[in-house]
Amino acid sequence: MTFNERKKNLDYLLYLLEQNRLCSLEAIANKFGCSKKTIHRMLDELRNEDYIIVYDRYNKKYFLEK
Repeated sequence: MTFNERKKNLDYLLYLLEQNRLCSLEAIANKFGCSKKTIHRMLDELRNEDYIIVYDRYNKKYFLEK
């Protein structure tokens, strides 16, 4: 994955989080052509940029806490 692809994917991941549409890490990993571990690292990278990302076990989805 090139730097531009990674930045584009991070922006899309952030968009999904803002819209409360990030449910399955597997589906996103398949869409991006990477592993679930890479998606976890991308989420950690967003967390390091001061986004508060939370996983709701009941609804089984990730979202941004406001």
